[in-house]
Amino acid sequence: MHFDRTTEQEAAYRDTLTAVRERFPAPIHDRFFDRKEWRTLGDLGLLGLSIPAEYGGGGLGALATAFQVEALGRGCADTGIVFAASAHLFACAMPLAGFGGEEARARFLPGLASGELIAGNAMTEDEAGSDVSRLATTATEVPGGYLLNGTKSFVTNGPVSDVFVTYATTDPRAGHLGVTGFVVARDAGGVRVGAPFEKMGLTSVPAGTVTFEDCFVPADQVLGAPGQGGAIFQHSMGWERACLFAGYVGMLDRVLDRTVEHARTRRQFGAAIGANQSVANRVVDMKLRLESARLLLYRACWEMDAGRRPTLAVALSKLAVSEAAVAGALDAVSVFGARGYLRDAGIETTLRDAVPATIFSGTSDIQRLIIARELGL
Repeated sequence: MHFDRTTEQEAAYRDTLTAVRERFPAPIHDRFFDRKEWRTLGDLGLLGLSIPAEYGGGGLGALATAFQVEALGRGCADTGIVFAASAHLFACAMPLAGFGGEEARARFLPGLASGELIAGNAMTEDEAGSDVSRLATTATEVPGGYLLNGTKSFVTNGPVSDVFVTYATTDPRAGHLGVTGFVVARDAGGVRVGAPFEKMGLTSVPAGTVTFEDCFVPADQVLGAPGQGGAIFQHSMGWERACLFAGYVGMLDRVLDRTVEHARTRRQFGAAIGANQSVANRVVDMKLRLESARLLLYRACWEMDAGRRPTLAVALSKLAVSEAAVAGALDAVSVFGARGYLRDAGIETTLRDAVPATIFSGTSDIQRLIIARELGL
């Protein structure tokens, strides 16, 4: 099991790191990302890393993709943009690439890879988050396709999305086997997009509700076969819980670099604060959590590339990275002290952006439940 980057991958990592540092040098405050910034991500190849090359993507495997997302997270000072791009790619483009029909792939994937289009994953509902077998949104078969009815919540990119990947109940008697996936254009009749939520963190990426009212979706925009939606969603969650969180590994690297530099240069009572054991120990704990999480994430991606059943590895990775993100951000605030609480320093922004990592893509408690089941408990 080798996780070293090849010479080519190392060069790509460095190129991405340099490019995003130049283009996104500071967190975005009080606005959402704009189309120009989104196209910049597309021009850098970051919106299509794992999309097949024939549709304009990079055609990368999970581990090679994670290396690039890690570079994005380390170089980009705004974690919201990193999250928006990753949700677009892993929760939307990948299920379309893997399970969409040829016509739907040809219609949407090139624009998703280039940044011409923005995608939103419309799965979560007010009374159905982690349990995909209890979706209230329905899809009723009609000649030529389906009529969607229902409301989705917490749709990342939703208010600005051009296309949605969504899931609905087609057979309420069949539980998770009665769920079907769809790709829906925003301009389809019956799509209504809600106003952006006001959030604690990830403030540069809009999220909101999407309502379908007798929204007709042609049969060629069904993902996979009817009833396969639950499995397709779990497949996309494998990509999201592994590769998306590489962005948080990169964020932790960025924060650790800043924290070490601050501990070296900030002086109190005639000495650098890093000379104090209590400060040094916090920094060491940050490094330990980061490297442990990184290795678990790399292993999860390696198992995906190897065609293994990665459920346990992915859950361990997601749990470790998300918890490390919150703990590391808290430690950084502590080392920076009062300066860490000031908005201009950017440290408190890291903490606010880290907190939702333990909630989306399956909460930490859900990951523990998955791990327990994989252990036979």
